[in-house]
Amino acid sequence: MFDLNKILRPNVKSLKPYSSARDEFSNADIDGVFLDANENPYGSLNRYPDPYQKELKAAISKIKGVPVKNIFLGNGSDEVIDICYRTFCQPGIDKAISFSPTYGMYGVSASINDVKMIDIPLDKSFNIEYDKVAPYFNDDKVKLLFICSPNNPSGNCMKKETIEKILSNFNGIVIIDEAYNDFSGVPSYSKALDRYPNLIVLQTFSKAYGLASIRIGMAFTSESIIGYFNKMKPPYNISKINQLAALERLNNMDNFSIQLNSILSERTMVVEEVKKLPIIIKVYPSDANFILAETTNANDIYNYLVDNNIIVRNRNTVVNNCLRITIGTPDENKKLIQALADYSTTNA
Repeated sequence: MFDLNKILRPNVKSLKPYSSARDEFSNADIDGVFLDANENPYGSLNRYPDPYQKELKAAISKIKGVPVKNIFLGNGSDEVIDICYRTFCQPGIDKAISFSPTYGMYGVSASINDVKMIDIPLDKSFNIEYDKVAPYFNDDKVKLLFICSPNNPSGNCMKKETIEKILSNFNGIVIIDEAYNDFSGVPSYSKALDRYPNLIVLQTFSKAYGLASIRIGMAFTSESIIGYFNKMKPPYNISKINQLAALERLNNMDNFSIQLNSILSERTMVVEEVKKLPIIIKVYPSDANFILAETTNANDIYNYLVDNNIIVRNRNTVVNNCLRITIGTPDENKKLIQALADYSTTNA
């Protein structure tokens, strides 16, 4: 049975967090004389931002249907991933699990925090094989398990029955990274927090919301875990400028829906057109805003596209002869398809 106290690092349990000026006086919206935070009294961006992003979290709560108490915001999902390691894993002792090929920051952050990463390969369809991961559940040093769904770079959602079996049987923390969930049509696991106290769901403003430059990642989890995350994070980890940009985006969901539907429509078109080309061996099913295509010669095709000012991601070293292609605007996608067709004609 999951026990949060057994998973936490001992020093985190006893940690007394930094108390900022806005912790001690939180009503910074009043028309008062603020002489408590050593801020410059002049300018429009001279005040520290809300350290707990209350207004933004309230807006996210309405859109996502998750209570504010269950929302944590990071400087990108990468900060949340790092905080997971620092909260739960003792350096040089504890371990984490991920399933390859997948998002590289799980492993990079493990290395930074001196945590051993157990890498379990996905099957040929890029799905988790439960029987291969279950034996590690007996190791009490395994504290974290990362599931990317839809997965990067393969694009597929993991099977629901496998995810729920892991959640029910693993006594550590399960982090489900749903960065691409908006493109999938699959219900978010953020609605399952009441059933799984060991669950952390990651989402982001970088993909469907089109705000990669503001670096805001969302984590949905228990109030208890968020309490420890708030201890661990820098006091002002999300700038006021970035909070306002996210709020503006959430206040224009009609535009969000138009852009999302365009990407989904273009994804269907790109898959259909790319499949016709003799240089394409296979296009893997995608629930994301990109496709993974197996080609006859990924390196050569990648270089040809670069020469034509079209930049895709060469994943040949991760999945043999595969390119990961993000779905762009209709005009960008036409240029991609034409360039691939031209290459096919020359190299067929």
